[in-house]
Amino acid sequence: MTVRKIVHIDMDAFYASVEQRDNPQLRGKPVIVAWRGNRSVVCAASYEARQFGVRSAMPAVRAERLCPNGVPPDFRRYRAVSHEVHEITRQQKSSPRSYFRRVVSLPQFSIRSIP
Repeated sequence: MTVRKIVHIDMDAFYASVEQRDNPQLRGKPVIVAWRGNRSVVCAASYEARQFGVRSAMPAVRAERLCPNGVPPDFRRYRAVSHEVHEITRQQKSSPRSYFRRVVSLPQFSIRSIP
């Protein structure tokens, strides 16, 4: 029986995952990506921050009260990483082994075998 491999690229907490990937001091800690200010909202919350009740699109002031570990967004960097993700997925059909090696370097990933 042939085993299929499905690669799941988790983009749900993308901005927060990029911050954690690029800053080792943030790994495993709650991270909120948001501008500071009364009218700002959370752009992304790491899974660790979600345990404190922080969610995307909630007012940043409220999120900061729940979990005071905010990082200002860096949309240029997120755009560059997003382009990298899209390029990797475009190349998937031509070279599965190379694709897998590149996927494991992305901010969040999981691998599951389906019989």
